[in-house]
Amino acid sequence: MPKENVIGDVVSLGPHIQPVDAVSWAVLVGLCIGGAGACILVTALVCHCIKKKNTKKKHNFGIKKSWHQERTFLSFRKQTPVTNPDKGSHYLKKSPSPTGTKSPPGVGQTGPISPSQDGVTLTPVNEYLQRKALITCSQQTGTDVDGPQPTESVDTQLNEDSTNLGKLFFTVRYSFEKNALVVTVNKCTNLPAKDNANKSSDPYVKLQLLPEKQHKVKTRVLRRTLNPVYDEDFTFYGVHFNQLPILTLHFVVLSFDRYSRDDVVGEVMVELEGLDLSNTDNSPLPLIREITPRSQKLKSQGRGEILVSLCHQPASSRVTVVVLKARNLPKMDITGLCDPYVKIYLVYNNQRIAKKKTHVKKRTLNPVFNESFVFDIPKTDDGLAKINLEFLLLDWDRVTKNEVIGRLELGGAECTGTALHHWKEILASPRRQIAEWHKLKE
Repeated sequence: MPKENVIGDVVSLGPHIQPVDAVSWAVLVGLCIGGAGACILVTALVCHCIKKKNTKKKHNFGIKKSWHQERTFLSFRKQTPVTNPDKGSHYLKKSPSPTGTKSPPGVGQTGPISPSQDGVTLTPVNEYLQRKALITCSQQTGTDVDGPQPTESVDTQLNEDSTNLGKLFFTVRYSFEKNALVVTVNKCTNLPAKDNANKSSDPYVKLQLLPEKQHKVKTRVLRRTLNPVYDEDFTFYGVHFNQLPILTLHFVVLSFDRYSRDDVVGEVMVELEGLDLSNTDNSPLPLIREITPRSQKLKSQGRGEILVSLCHQPASSRVTVVVLKARNLPKMDITGLCDPYVKIYLVYNNQRIAKKKTHVKKRTLNPVFNESFVFDIPKTDDGLAKINLEFLLLDWDRVTKNEVIGRLELGGAECTGTALHHWKEILASPRRQIAEWHKLKE
């Protein structure tokens, strides 16, 4: 039975009503703080998403590109950027014949920490732009063919003249549909014989696009011929038409050697700036270039100088060699620089018994090595009478055979000039570190 609630003189029937306690002020403050925190968190997430979306856009350096072509200027590192549409991409795999890629000397080796180099390090594009005026004009003696490729009589005689290294025939076209540069290596004629026994060669051609040096492709090896015919296409994707004026095709003709490093026949440089490729999509531009020797650049330049320090320790039968630095080295690369390193041979009784080498110093003509090496010499009563040291300064190249810039020999019967003076000082002053500059010789 419901309770009776008496309010004044009025009696009402119904449920009993009790007053509710007031909400604490601390609870209200907590709810307000929680709501504000949730709002701040949502705002931060929205801002982060917008910022992340905006950072995906890249600067195109003034080159108009479609929405699906988001790539940096001169960046060719996209999937399958170089292909051979007709023959597949078999040549991109490591072939059992031509020499594979090499790692620079000093990588993975323990050695003293060398200081920074004297040479100024530039980006590859800036180096190339500064070097373009210094590119030799000897390769421009070839003839540009505007019409159909002419047929030339092939000289079947062996090419004995080292200055005449034959010719390279190739075509170039630009595909606007694929946004790609297509180079076809057709053939070489009248190459010199690198195999003296068979009076022949096993030639193949390597190609790379400068100044980036991102892609290095090669043709197949053709056995025992001085007039190889390749007819192989190489397609460089992601090359915008506006980029062509600053690019250069670098061909290197080599002869495969199964038992040693491949012999370099010569090279060809072709600047795309002087070629009109606007209407070559359906009609490729055929070109012929004379193959020039790689060593030609050393004839017009000096080989530079090297500073070395030696100390003979008779008690422990050791010779300490410190390769300090080099200067005024010749320009070995298209960028006007080189990648030098030094090999040291310890020679006893005209036989090399030990070898050391420095790290590679990239892109400099004045490298600083500051690397020390200790050679244990045979214990004899003659001291250093039958000992001599041979220094070879080389230019490291990932694509082809490392080229010798110059050499120096200390000690031995053929030691003359500053080398002989330095060697006599070492013999006269044991346990002293003696340094001297030397000119590099051929």
